[in-house]
Amino acid sequence: MSAPRWMIYGATGYTGELIAREAVRRGFAPIVAGRDALAVETLAHELGLESRVVGLHDHRALQGALHDVVAVLHCAGPFIRTSAPMVRACLAQRVHYLDITGEIAVFETILAQSLAARERGVVLLPGVGFDVVPSDCLAGRLADALPDAIALELAFVSDYPGLSRGTLKTMIESLPHVGAIRRDGKIIPVPLAYDVREVEFSCGRRWTMTIPWGDVATAFHTTGIPNIRVYTGASRGAARRARRWAPLIPFASRPLIKRLLQRVVEFRVTGPDERTRQTAKVYLWGEAQNQQGESVSATLETPEAYALTAVSAVAAAERVASGLVPPGSWTPARAFGPSFVADLPGVVVGDLQTKSAAPTLP
Repeated sequence: MSAPRWMIYGATGYTGELIAREAVRRGFAPIVAGRDALAVETLAHELGLESRVVGLHDHRALQGALHDVVAVLHCAGPFIRTSAPMVRACLAQRVHYLDITGEIAVFETILAQSLAARERGVVLLPGVGFDVVPSDCLAGRLADALPDAIALELAFVSDYPGLSRGTLKTMIESLPHVGAIRRDGKIIPVPLAYDVREVEFSCGRRWTMTIPWGDVATAFHTTGIPNIRVYTGASRGAARRARRWAPLIPFASRPLIKRLLQRVVEFRVTGPDERTRQTAKVYLWGEAQNQQGESVSATLETPEAYALTAVSAVAAAERVASGLVPPGSWTPARAFGPSFVADLPGVVVGDLQTKSAAPTLP
């Protein structure tokens, strides 16, 4: 029996190519696709894979390109602009959809389409890369340990904070939305570096600041916890500088300035090199707390973010293409369980730490 046929769209981008190479290393033969014929065909020839050239906005051609695949791993961002046409095509052709987004609005839009996905027999699974596999699995584990939690905080810090071209372009595209938290079940905008706190990672104590990470959306769908904040490593000085730069954000949000910034990124940014991907680590921490003040926390260590993305995305695509996830819209931890990240190579899962509520003074 032949293996299920699946596609990587956006395979010639920085992250898409890493995923394509990981898939081949694992013995899979996905179809590589994108809109740049020369780049797609060059990569396909090098890896010995089938290629397809199609744009996202030619709906008929896009549906035709999906006619014989069971799943698409969508890697072409910014996903706020590219996910909708691919999701539509996948629903029309009854093809499972996965992506590597970290964008809150994209998560919310796709996760809201669970009924349509079930009716079409399709899996919709956004965020199968570093955004948000490890943090989503950590959130699920904490919620299982403290089922009545009402607040969740997640944080991460990296040995190497460098970003790829696609990630930076996505961040620019999201302007002026520079901060978000979930409060009482609702996502609300907050200023840049809205909150700053010190976190005890497995690598030691680090200062962090709030960012609009995808878990502000996904952790709620995974756990039901209504109050969520996500932090990333930043010194107190960096947080103060971020706040000083905040008045310039409306200016940088103008369409012309956005296009200029994205052009600069296009020509000057690549992403972490191979040595960095092989040696750097990311450290995560999470804590859930209930109404009584009881809490549970845990840490997690993973390989470098893009290296982890390549591995987790291929693992997720394999499971979905093999029919192991029922139709509907899912977060990674709901699709595969909170232990999914622990099964990935190079991941170190820390012990759960519980803390009782402080006694009330008479």
